Amino acid sequence: MRGWAGVDKRLIQWLRVLREDLWTSGAHPLPPSVWLRWLPHGVVILAAFAATVANVDQFGEGYHLGTEYALVCALAQGAAVALALRWPVPAWHLSMVVTVVVAMGARTQLLAAAYQGALTMGHAEINTPWPWGPPGLVAHAVVLFLLALRLPTRVALEVLALTALVTWVVQGLIGAANYSSTGMLAVVLFAGVVLLGSAMRGRREARTQLVEQAGITAEERARRTLLEERSRIARELHDVVAHHMSVISIQAQVAPHLTENPSEELKENLVGIRQNALEALTELRRVLGVLRSEHPEDPHGIAEPADGTAPHAPQPTLARLDALVENTRAAGLEVAVEVSGEVRPFPPGVELSAYRIIQEALSNALRHAPGSNVRVELDHYPRGLQIRVINSRPGGPAEPSPGAGHGLLGMRERAAMLGGTLMATETSHGGFVVVAFLPRSGGTGEAGRSDAPARPHNSTGKTGDRTP
Repeated sequence: MRGWAGVDKRLIQWLRVLREDLWTSGAHPLPPSVWLRWLPHGVVILAAFAATVANVDQFGEGYHLGTEYALVCALAQGAAVALALRWPVPAWHLSMVVTVVVAMGARTQLLAAAYQGALTMGHAEINTPWPWGPPGLVAHAVVLFLLALRLPTRVALEVLALTALVTWVVQGLIGAANYSSTGMLAVVLFAGVVLLGSAMRGRREARTQLVEQAGITAEERARRTLLEERSRIARELHDVVAHHMSVISIQAQVAPHLTENPSEELKENLVGIRQNALEALTELRRVLGVLRSEHPEDPHGIAEPADGTAPHAPQPTLARLDALVENTRAAGLEVAVEVSGEVRPFPPGVELSAYRIIQEALSNALRHAPGSNVRVELDHYPRGLQIRVINSRPGGPAEPSPGAGHGLLGMRERAAMLGGTLMATETSHGGFVVVAFLPRSGGTGEAGRSDAPARPHNSTGKTGDRTP
């Protein structure tokens, strides 16, 4: 008894799902083609018209159902094909109803012809296709194809099974006389079109999911690039600023011991300086820890990076520029370096940002201008450092770059962080130029003095950002 109860429960559940799938009038419009726009819709409307005309002849002349009866059924069959463009399930219902009605009417005529042939001792011709006439078979196949193209595979299999069941009932159980059987051919054809429609639908959905996934991946790559850039800036700020703050604290602590009989006022001021330096250093580390943090569970940024490098590793300066240029030449670019002006040391932050800007500009030239000639110009001025990285027209087509396109943004942020400026633009000869000016003061407020350098011009003759 329990087994039968389980079967009944599953049967009821299946019937409920079948009713939800097939007893619906929900719209599922056929989307326009990517390349041909509305041509598929026009083809379906043309097929609906052709099915109507062909069915008028089949129902009227082939099945001898009468002109009015044949015209109404043919119009209903053609309407089902057109209706499948937007409402595939109601269109399938209408097509099945028309098929059964026509098959029952044709059965009456076939039985009558067979009876008349028996009375006259003759032989009736066995050449009438039944229960599916050729036009009706094609029209119903179009309806099934459009249904499988828009609805889940489960629904397509349900309507295919019900179509096969109705065909078997009409031909196998009810039957007729003196006809050419089309039931098996119809079921095979319908199974083929349902398989084709479901496969095309699956391919379209897979392509849509791929596009969505590509968009998500691009967003994640951009987010990762931004986080990495923030982490690098935080690490560099920590290396530079924390060093100076530590020196201030130590000097304030040692100063009273270097003076004979320091006054209490001096001691209090030095203690205040040291305390303020320590508090500023603590707050700086806290803020930079949040800035470099990529994961909420690591708010202080103490976890090791994925590449295994130490978070506080020494950062490069302009002293390593020759090694960077040699590496770039080894990668296949012709790089020339020109240095002008009196070479004097810069603050660590300025040298680091200058190195990173040149490094990113050379990397962009490698990726986007293969085979080009690159010129790196460093102009030393009392006020700061001007950088120009100019590449010529690419020697060949560039391969697609997997980067997220945030290199220029990072360079501008580095320059702005130090109170400098950066400009990047195409040249009139098909190349690219990056021009940056980094003040020697590193953004400490001295850049506003009257001895500010003049605005330069780049290799294109256009006025650039604020540089010497």
